[in-house]
Order: sequence, then C-alpha cells, then structure tokens
Amino acid sequence: MTSNTKHKDGGHHLFYYVMRTLLYLPFRLYYHPEVIGAEHLPKKGRIVIAGNHKHALDPLLVDICTPRHVHTLAKSELFDGPAGLGFKLLKLVRVDLHAEHNPEAFAESVEYLKMDEVINLSPEAKRNFTDEVLLPFKYGAVVMSIRTGSKIIPYSITGDYRFRSRNLRIFFGEPLDVTQMEVEDAQKLLFQTIYDLIIENREKEHGQ
Repeated sequence: MTSNTKHKDGGHHLFYYVMRTLLYLPFRLYYHPEVIGAEHLPKKGRIVIAGNHKHALDPLLVDICTPRHVHTLAKSELFDGPAGLGFKLLKLVRVDLHAEHNPEAFAESVEYLKMDEVINLSPEAKRNFTDEVLLPFKYGAVVMSIRTGSKIIPYSITGDYRFRSRNLRIFFGEPLDVTQMEVEDAQKLLFQTIYDLIIENREKEHGQ
C-alpha cells in the first residue's frame, strides 16, 4: 500500500460506517446474539482479532461488536461477484484460499496494522464443516502480530444463526501478547486459547 493509500484509509471510512450502521440493528434484532467480553476490544491502537469460523455471517457478528473499522480477510471470490465493489469499498483484505501463501494479503494487513487499525481473520482460513472443534491453524495471525507489535484478541463463536437465536454467542477473550514469543509457541497459545473459549461457550450453552 502506498503513502496515498495510507492517507486515504486513515480517514473516516465513511462507506464502512454507513453500512455498519444500517446493518447493526437488524442483525441484533433478528439473530439476538449474546456478546461476552467486548470490553477487551480496545478503542484505539493496532489489534488483531482472531477466532474460529463456522458461518458466513461470522465477520458481520465481529463487526457489530466494535465501533471501529474492522478490516476482515475475505476470500477472493467475494471481490469478483456482483457485490465485489462493495467489499472493496469496505476495505476488506482479499485472500486466495486456494493458494499456499498470500503475501499480498499479508502485506496489506501489516500496513493496516501499522496505521493502528484492526485486522480480523480466522487462523483456520476457511469455514469448519467438520466435527472437530478447530481446523489446523495457519500462521498469519501470529506472524503479523509479532511483525507489527500488535496484541491479539481471541474470540469464539458458537450456536446457530437463526431468528431470535437462543444460543448464538461470541466470546472475546483477554488480549494475548505474543510479540516476544517464538512463532510456534505463539501459534500453540492462540490455538489453545480459542479452543478453550469454544469449549467454555458450549458449556454455557448447555447450562453446565
């Protein structure tokens, strides 16, 4: 990203905030999600938000939990469809899920973090349709955190996206500071933290 891009993205992100405002209330009223730990989301400064990925609406659920502009890593197919211009205007980060590495997406994310913005991604890199609690993690979240000195806010999403859901819940954990850790150790910590948040969410769902 060039210095001109930096100046432009450092503004008020008008399109994002307009869309977020329009979607906030309908989303909350329709799905009625329970939000736990939103106080862990900082009001300013660079931050990586990382959690599991179970449904296409997960990024929107994350968005409505913070008044800040969240730059979510999104699959490249979204940018090529009819709504592609909208995703570009939202300043999402394009990722090719079929590629082993995404250096351009990583570089763009790092630039946003250097501008003290918010990056949201799932280390699973795709939706989890299996019976496993989590898919194996990719390293993007911890590497960009270490590279930019950003803390990670872990989260878990459990329950169902349905009208007036009684079990849809997002749980934000306490910030993780992995900036001085080895990459492998940071990866293990992030995986275990998100795993534990999911289990805790499920226990709350079943009243344990």
